[in-house]
Amino acid sequence: MYRFSFLLLIVMMGLSYGCKQDNKNSYLSPKENGLQTGGIKIIEINTPKGKFKIWTKTIGNNPTKRLLLLNGGPGATHEYFECFESFLPQENIEFIYYDQLGCGNSDNPNDTAMWDLPRYVEEVEQLRIALNLDKTNFYLLGHSWGGILAMQYALKYQQNLKGLIISNMMASAIEYDKYADQVLAKQLDPKVLDSIRTMEANADYQNPKYMDILYRHFYTQHILRMDLDKWPEPVNRSFSKINQSLYVTMQGPSEFGLSGKLEKWDVFNELSNIEIPTLVIGAKHDTMDPQYMESMSKKIKKSSFLLCPNGSHMCMWDDQKIYFEGLLNWFSKN
Repeated sequence: MYRFSFLLLIVMMGLSYGCKQDNKNSYLSPKENGLQTGGIKIIEINTPKGKFKIWTKTIGNNPTKRLLLLNGGPGATHEYFECFESFLPQENIEFIYYDQLGCGNSDNPNDTAMWDLPRYVEEVEQLRIALNLDKTNFYLLGHSWGGILAMQYALKYQQNLKGLIISNMMASAIEYDKYADQVLAKQLDPKVLDSIRTMEANADYQNPKYMDILYRHFYTQHILRMDLDKWPEPVNRSFSKINQSLYVTMQGPSEFGLSGKLEKWDVFNELSNIEIPTLVIGAKHDTMDPQYMESMSKKIKKSSFLLCPNGSHMCMWDDQKIYFEGLLNWFSKN
């Protein structure tokens, strides 16, 4: 009897190992025949101003779990998501990098009329079609400005989604403004805040001292809680490429609230219309109010909330263990 049980255990272990190997081999297999490009695919999109080329890169092959990543900024690049490569492949989650129009490796029309939320929503929809994403496999993760885009996309096209992840973005620019002014600004040294306010009042945003103060006193507390000389290279690389025209047009020049095209954006009361499984991720030291983000999760029917207690706006870096354990746990259930 004991011998039989031992043999059965060996067989089961072998089957389990075989399944894992099969999953691994399937995940690593090419998605398409012919010339291999490392997963890079250039997609042509139609816009009111003509056709443009969008850069994408797919890592992994899983027909049932395909995650499209929407970067923040607005105007940054996909590159700060590169830490996902250390966590998603072993769970067989296919993920897709994407540089939005005007960002990174994609075309830049240099036209502020193109920096428009509804147009970006249609851009994502065109990518979905080109990449053969649908409700059986399509997950969308939006971080920061990408969270705005993800929410707006889901409100129009959730019938095409299997799941949604809103990472570090409030559902209201108005409430974000209040939080920045009434909470975050008051955490700064009064002298530092006075310097920032003076330069902003004079529209002196190009002054090197402005960014120096922000990085030393604000970014290292609320954007990425690490000493500046220890910021991860993918983050620095992405931030160094930010399209300032896109950033200022949409966000405005100040870090203490929105003043661009997104200034009055608010979809909080519409969140109850989202019916797909959703994960809302917030962080204790974020530029976004974590309590407000938890209230967002309660507004969405099939939603859960993940708090990164040690993290800030880039909590996929500064509270990495909690962020990815929570994300992967959610994926295992959805």
